[in-house]
Amino acid sequence: MRRFRFAVLGALVIGMAHVAVAQPAADWPRESPPPPLPARQATFPPYEIRTLSNGLQVVVVMHHEQPAVNLRFITAAGAASDPLDKKGVGALAAQLLGQGTTTRTATEIAETIDYVGGILDVGAGTDLSFVNVLVMRDSFDLAAELVADIVRRPSFAPQEIERQRQQVLSGLQVSYDDPTYLASIVFGRLVYGSHAYGLPHNGNERTVRAITRQDLQAFHEAHYAPNNALLGIVGDIDAETVFAMAERVFGDWERKVVPEPASPSLPEPTQRLVIVDKPGSTQTAIRVGHLGLARTSPDFLAFDVAMKILGGEGGNRLGGVLRTERSLTYSASADVASRRFGGDFMAKTDTRSDATAEALRLMVEEVARLQRERVRPFELQNAQAYLAGSFPLTIEAPNAIAAQVLEALVYGLDLEELPTYPNRINAVTVDDIQRVSREYLRPQALSIVLVGEARTFLNDLSRVGFDDYEVLSVADLETWEPSPSSAAGVAAAP
Repeated sequence: MRRFRFAVLGALVIGMAHVAVAQPAADWPRESPPPPLPARQATFPPYEIRTLSNGLQVVVVMHHEQPAVNLRFITAAGAASDPLDKKGVGALAAQLLGQGTTTRTATEIAETIDYVGGILDVGAGTDLSFVNVLVMRDSFDLAAELVADIVRRPSFAPQEIERQRQQVLSGLQVSYDDPTYLASIVFGRLVYGSHAYGLPHNGNERTVRAITRQDLQAFHEAHYAPNNALLGIVGDIDAETVFAMAERVFGDWERKVVPEPASPSLPEPTQRLVIVDKPGSTQTAIRVGHLGLARTSPDFLAFDVAMKILGGEGGNRLGGVLRTERSLTYSASADVASRRFGGDFMAKTDTRSDATAEALRLMVEEVARLQRERVRPFELQNAQAYLAGSFPLTIEAPNAIAAQVLEALVYGLDLEELPTYPNRINAVTVDDIQRVSREYLRPQALSIVLVGEARTFLNDLSRVGFDDYEVLSVADLETWEPSPSSAAGVAAAP
């Protein structure tokens, strides 16, 4: 069907060309796209920070443009804090926070937030777990009491545990049929080896089934503590009201001795190609990358801009080559992932099975070209225009502002630098891009994952320089461990 469609389109193009011979040529515009509009001035709202005597850090950002308040509570423990034999316990504990406390049932929590027209969200990431509530200003006190109850006194009711467990298991079953998910978990294992950052956030079927109520209570008891948490309040409210509230609902929460976080030591990048065979797939999911920079690295900003040139908004060499020039994909991109002790960069695309080897070759070549050649000034300018120009959108709503502020605090960044983000982006030079690309990109040590029908492209890989690979079935992933060659040597994050 696809070939027939392309043939029809080709015939139409040829027919239009013949028509053009007999008729005056159409006056198609040939100029380049218009330049971006001047960046809109962004004014970061004022904020204050105070730490309670029990160690809870409270930040309030006064944002009076909307009569709403966002409350975001963050605990510095997520999937990376899971015991190895209980992967998924942190994510499951976070999901259960909104499903009942010792004073409210799950239904009562839902009815409380619905009654005031608010939004409640809970969850966990790699390094943190969160509770997020958005309400109108006149419901602030109710929301604060609800957040305190949820994070301090979860009930972990057996019936709610089983209900959430079944949702996780159903989600895993669906995910194991999704090439995107499979590519992401295998890529994580290759990049991070046996480090906690490389293990699936939700665990697997075996570990999730093994989680008990006692495991959930133990995780909460160990990691949910005022001296291991942040509380961010953003919205139409004054600082003293917020600090008084925090003292009232959190002040009697006793500090604890919390476990040490995941080790900062991460494996050195090592070239590795793993293929997940998925018979019947008409496309191949391709993931290429390796260890990146910690969020606190002074080179992070320049490296992030370099990745935008490679495959992000305002740049995207990958999209230009794979989509525009070669018609091998609908989209291609590259991005960085930031974590507490490190991160990674990943280039990704999906292509038809018979184009797998060619798309992979082009992606690796683009990574090498970014390291080898200076970027052109207009590429840098386009990436800067997008990043600096979109910054005002990230501080328009209380939710977005809270995310910016708490991310900075979690990663130990200077809050004073938040308002200067556009200026710092525009200060990045072509020399900076070349320096960080040469220092941190390692085209000869890429972790590569291909998820698709292996027989359709295996013979092509050697023709483009990939002779050494490992083929897995989807069933293998439950117990698969990367060989030592994928984690040779150990180093701190750059």
